[in-house]
Amino acid sequence: MQKLLAEGLGTAFLLIAVVGSGIMGAALSDGNVAVALLANAIATGCMLYAIITTLGPISGAHFNPAVTLAFWLRGEIDSLLALKYVAVQIFGGILGVWAAHLMFDLNILQLSTTGRSGVSQWFSEGLATFGLLFVIFGGLRSRPEAVPALVALYITGAYWFTSSTSFANPAVTIARGFSDTFAGIMPSHVPMFIVMQIVGVGVAALVLPRLFAKGPT
Repeated sequence: MQKLLAEGLGTAFLLIAVVGSGIMGAALSDGNVAVALLANAIATGCMLYAIITTLGPISGAHFNPAVTLAFWLRGEIDSLLALKYVAVQIFGGILGVWAAHLMFDLNILQLSTTGRSGVSQWFSEGLATFGLLFVIFGGLRSRPEAVPALVALYITGAYWFTSSTSFANPAVTIARGFSDTFAGIMPSHVPMFIVMQIVGVGVAALVLPRLFAKGPT
C-alpha cells in the first residue's frame, strides 16, 4: 500500500506540474509559445527531481507505465505489483490533471482538442521513451544517486529536442487527454503515442542490457 500510494501521489504531482505550468505559462507569455514551453519544461523537470528524490526509496519512483514495463521485463518487479503500479499511475495522473484545473478555476472535466499526430511525433515518442530508459538504467549502472537529476535534466531537454515535447509516459499521455489546455492531447491521438512508447521500451529492452552489462562481455 505504501508503494502504491507513493506511485499514485507522485504521478499526480507530476501531472499537476505539467498541466499547471502549461496553464500558467500560456497565461503569462502573451501568446509566445516558446516562453510557455520553457516554463512548462522547467517546472516539469523541477517536479521530477523532487518526486524521484523523495519517493524513490519507497516505490522506486516509476511514475510511468513504460518504466514499470521496463523493470518488469528485467525481472525486477513481479507481474501483480506491476499491474497495480500502472493502475495507480493512470488514476493518479488523471487526479493530478483535475487538481490543476481546480487550482486555475477551470472546468474540472475536459477533453483536449489539441492535435498531436503524424510520423514525426510518433517517432519522437519512441525515441524519447528509449532515451528516458537509457538515462535511468545508465544512471543506475554508474551513479544511482544521480538518477533524479539525470531524469529531470533529460525530460527538461527533451521538451525541446523532440517534436512531440517528450511525453514518454503512457499515464501522462492518457491524463493529458483530459485537459484542453496548453499541455493537452486529443484523446483520439493518445493510442498511437502509447504504441510508440511501448516500442521504445522494447528497443530499450534489447539494447540497454548489452550496453550496460557489468564486466567484460
